[in-house]
Amino acid sequence: MLAVVLFTLPAFPEDQPPPVVLLSCGSAGSTDASCNPSRQDLKKAKADFSRGVESRKHGHFERAYEEFDAAARLSPKDINYLTALAMAREQLIFDHIQRGNADLSQQKQVEAQAEFRSALNLDPRNEFAQQRLRDSLGEWAPQAPPMPVVLQDSGILRLAPNDAPDDFHFRGDSRALLTQVAAAFGVDAEFDDSVQTRRVHFDLDNVDFYTAMRLACSVTGTFWTALADKQVWLARDNSENHRLFDNLAMRTFSLDDITTPEELNELTNMLRTVFELRFIGQEHSGQHIIVRAPVPVLDGVTQMLENMEKLRPQIMLDVKVYQIDHQLTRNMGVHIPNQFTMFNVPAAAVEAFIAGLGGQNISSLVNQLISGGGINEAGSEGISGLLSQLAQQNSPLGQLFSNPVATFGGGLTLMAINPGTLSGELSLNESWVRSLDHASMRAAQGNQATFRMGSRYPVVNASFAPVFNTAAISQVLQNGSFQAPFPSFSYEDLGLTIKAKPAVHPNRDVSLDLEMQLRTLAGQSVNGVPVINNREFKGSITLVDGEPALVASSLNQDEERSMTGIPGLGGVPLLNHVMVSNSKTEDSDELLIVMTPHVVKQREAQNSEVWLPRGY
Repeated sequence: MLAVVLFTLPAFPEDQPPPVVLLSCGSAGSTDASCNPSRQDLKKAKADFSRGVESRKHGHFERAYEEFDAAARLSPKDINYLTALAMAREQLIFDHIQRGNADLSQQKQVEAQAEFRSALNLDPRNEFAQQRLRDSLGEWAPQAPPMPVVLQDSGILRLAPNDAPDDFHFRGDSRALLTQVAAAFGVDAEFDDSVQTRRVHFDLDNVDFYTAMRLACSVTGTFWTALADKQVWLARDNSENHRLFDNLAMRTFSLDDITTPEELNELTNMLRTVFELRFIGQEHSGQHIIVRAPVPVLDGVTQMLENMEKLRPQIMLDVKVYQIDHQLTRNMGVHIPNQFTMFNVPAAAVEAFIAGLGGQNISSLVNQLISGGGINEAGSEGISGLLSQLAQQNSPLGQLFSNPVATFGGGLTLMAINPGTLSGELSLNESWVRSLDHASMRAAQGNQATFRMGSRYPVVNASFAPVFNTAAISQVLQNGSFQAPFPSFSYEDLGLTIKAKPAVHPNRDVSLDLEMQLRTLAGQSVNGVPVINNREFKGSITLVDGEPALVASSLNQDEERSMTGIPGLGGVPLLNHVMVSNSKTEDSDELLIVMTPHVVKQREAQNSEVWLPRGY
């Protein structure tokens, strides 16, 4: 907990409530008296801090928070006081929310509202406390749970044939008989594939529609049911067809909670399988389904959909993404020269003379030096003067002797060595980057919530030019009408993508089906197309309501060491740290994803049994 608080401490100026603004002493030269506490204030702050620690040990977090607050106000620069104050504040917020949830589950709305308001007084930007306060206020007035709305109910379809009786004297096909009887009373007949064709005799006088159809169906082994006021459906007389076609009615259901076509298809397939529905379809709006079935079956479908919506809880997902980037570069040691230049002094002097004459005679140049007092018969003193003269003339020899040299030998064998320079290095470069992304997502059970964090990177996939690599390109270049090729881009989503589908158990445990994807640039390219690193995770976890869990962690560490010096010294202990130049580079990137589910809406389970009459 201390590590998390220290990590989030730089964000306090934006996250603290207005009464607790203690980080205003960033510069050492602040003239505010509170930024330069006296010894008496420091002593009092230390005493308040000690009392706060004792109160926290005994579980008195409110008293500890007051003591830490007093200590932090007396000494705003002390990081220990600020850390303790932040930890006590978070503990108080957590306790208020937990007590509020317990009171709300026991139907104590007033006590729950007081706890949530206390949490908001400590952190007015706490989204979860705000949501729970709204939930507690909304439960004062009982609200009807969202459920499918019946937009249209045609009831039981009833036939309206003509009332005039008729006579029938028929010999022939059974389907033709049924068609003739129905047509005699102004009714159209539609046949199911199960109706068998056979030859029948049928003689009746002065009968109405219902008598004629009942006797005709008895002769042909069929039964009828109404499709409209002037239309009937005829099928083979068996229990299966009776279950499918008896007392057909039609209802249209509006499902406002269905947001995607996939969810609507899943619901439609489930109803078709459970109730063995034959006539079920979807409207073009995407949130309406039409069911035609016997009335008892329609009542069962309605009851099942209502129970499904009543038991559908809501979950608030609290996602925190921590990113830590640490870079360290250290160079230390002594650079001992491992290269040197050795040359013959007389030969170098002659070369310098020749290079510095610029076409003059050597004897005339020497005479000029003698007349000027540059050299005399002293020998070595003349040579020193000659070298000094050459150095003043920016000769090559003067450039050689501009660095320290060591000489040995004498006369024509006088040699000089330029050993180079001895240098020491001691440098340290370290950087820390910490960032926190906090997001809250609300989703219903079974619905997928998606969280994306990153950027969209353009990738060139094609380029187009009106004139390219043809003979006409020289002409457009001459007249100035050439148009440079313009590219075509496609965008790749880089960063972190989290997809979570929650499910709530009866004991308020929450199961999450997780899919995570982390995509970054690899720093390489193939034919100008960047290479993208891709890491994916797919799995499921089960958490207690309000339990935070580390669902993903990624750590990249790069370390590079180099040594520069004379061979042999690098293998000697201790000397390899002093007499050799050592370089060390470390790069560490860490990504942590913490997810906390909160059940914010859940109703008590009710009896979801659906009873159908015998035969359905």
